[in-house]
Amino acid sequence: MSRWLPIVLLVCTSAVVHAAPGSAAGYDDMDSLLSDKGLMARIGQQVQHARETVSDQASSLVINAMAFLDVPYRYGGNSAETGFDCSGFVRAVYEQSLGKILPRRSDEQAAATQTIDRSELKPGDLVFFNTMRRAFSHVGIYVGEGKFIHSPRSGAQVRMEDMRMSYWNKRFNGARRVEVADKAP
Repeated sequence: MSRWLPIVLLVCTSAVVHAAPGSAAGYDDMDSLLSDKGLMARIGQQVQHARETVSDQASSLVINAMAFLDVPYRYGGNSAETGFDCSGFVRAVYEQSLGKILPRRSDEQAAATQTIDRSELKPGDLVFFNTMRRAFSHVGIYVGEGKFIHSPRSGAQVRMEDMRMSYWNKRFNGARRVEVADKAP
């Protein structure tokens, strides 16, 4: 599986990036690809939840983020080829999915986005944590049902975790929404 992962990620990312916003184009092919590679069972519930409960933009963003599962962490990294750190991952997903360019560092991303209450979280929103004894030192993308996707730390890979776990719950220090202008029809 690990030798096929880069190919799966490239194809998945391409399918999402090239699908027109608001269209279902690419979803059927992506579902088939993910299913064939055994990844749909891992992410299927979150993908379905995203499709049913959020805008097409947010759904596309969450699906694109999930295409990067298992990409290795790399400090300062900002691509699937070299690896991601947390803020590089978030920045790349937003840029590739919606054309929105966010600042590079997690604290800058928090400052550049709209503060929301934890109870208002929707898939595609940003979640911030204090993991280095300073506010907004870690960031991930909320995917729904209390889960988020992120690039956690050296030696790990992009993965999905539950924010309600004790470690993350204690360190949670903010939720933000990225304002993305709707594209003209």
